[in-house]
Amino acid sequence: MGLTIFGVVALTFMMTMYALESRSRRFILAFALGCALSSVYGFFSGAWPFGVVEGIWTFIAVYRYWSTRSNY
Repeated sequence: MGLTIFGVVALTFMMTMYALESRSRRFILAFALGCALSSVYGFFSGAWPFGVVEGIWTFIAVYRYWSTRSNY
Protein backbone atom coordinates (compact mmCIF):
# COMPACT_ATOMS: atom_id res chain seq x y z
CA MET A 1 0.00 0.00 0.00
CA GLY A 2 2.85 2.41 0.80
CA LEU A 3 4.40 1.87 -2.63
CA THR A 4 1.09 2.67 -4.33
CA ILE A 5 0.74 5.90 -2.36
CA PHE A 6 4.33 6.83 -3.23
CA GLY A 7 3.55 6.20 -6.91
CA VAL A 8 0.40 8.31 -6.87
CA VAL A 9 2.19 11.18 -5.13
CA ALA A 10 5.20 10.97 -7.47
CA LEU A 11 3.09 10.93 -10.63
CA THR A 12 0.79 13.70 -9.39
CA PHE A 13 3.81 15.84 -8.53
CA MET A 14 5.39 15.14 -11.93
CA MET A 15 2.27 16.07 -13.88
CA THR A 16 1.67 19.21 -11.80
CA MET A 17 5.22 20.42 -12.42
CA TYR A 18 4.81 19.68 -16.14
CA ALA A 19 1.69 21.84 -16.22
CA LEU A 20 3.56 24.70 -14.51
CA GLU A 21 6.74 24.58 -16.64
CA SER A 22 5.87 27.70 -18.63
CA ARG A 23 5.91 29.81 -15.46
CA SER A 24 9.55 29.30 -14.46
CA ARG A 25 12.56 27.13 -15.23
CA ARG A 26 12.42 25.93 -11.65
CA PHE A 27 9.33 23.94 -12.59
CA ILE A 28 11.31 22.22 -15.33
CA LEU A 29 13.84 21.10 -12.72
CA ALA A 30 11.00 20.07 -10.42
CA PHE A 31 9.51 18.08 -13.32
CA ALA A 32 12.87 16.30 -13.62
CA LEU A 33 12.66 15.43 -9.93
CA GLY A 34 9.14 14.11 -10.47
CA CYS A 35 10.38 11.96 -13.35
CA ALA A 36 13.16 10.59 -11.16
CA LEU A 37 10.69 9.75 -8.39
CA SER A 38 8.40 8.09 -10.93
CA SER A 39 11.35 6.10 -12.23
CA VAL A 40 12.11 4.87 -8.72
CA TYR A 41 8.46 3.88 -8.35
CA GLY A 42 8.58 1.98 -11.63
CA PHE A 43 11.62 -0.04 -10.60
CA PHE A 44 10.31 -0.76 -7.09
CA SER A 45 6.91 -1.83 -8.41
CA GLY A 46 8.49 -4.24 -10.88
CA ALA A 47 7.53 -2.24 -13.96
CA TRP A 48 11.12 -1.74 -15.08
CA PRO A 49 10.22 -0.51 -18.62
CA PHE A 50 8.31 2.35 -16.99
CA GLY A 51 11.28 3.01 -14.72
CA VAL A 52 13.64 3.15 -17.71
CA VAL A 53 11.42 5.53 -19.68
CA GLU A 54 10.96 7.85 -16.71
CA GLY A 55 14.72 7.77 -16.15
CA ILE A 56 15.23 8.91 -19.73
CA TRP A 57 12.67 11.69 -19.21
CA THR A 58 14.63 12.77 -16.14
CA PHE A 59 17.73 13.38 -18.26
CA ILE A 60 15.68 15.11 -20.99
CA ALA A 61 14.12 17.46 -18.42
CA VAL A 62 17.50 18.29 -16.86
CA TYR A 63 18.86 19.04 -20.34
CA ARG A 64 15.87 21.30 -21.03
CA TYR A 65 16.49 23.06 -17.72
CA TRP A 66 20.11 23.83 -18.63
CA SER A 67 19.33 24.74 -22.24
CA THR A 68 16.59 27.25 -21.30
CA ARG A 69 18.65 29.32 -18.85
CA SER A 70 18.62 32.35 -21.16
CA ASN A 71 14.94 32.10 -22.09
CA TYR A 72 13.47 32.92 -18.67
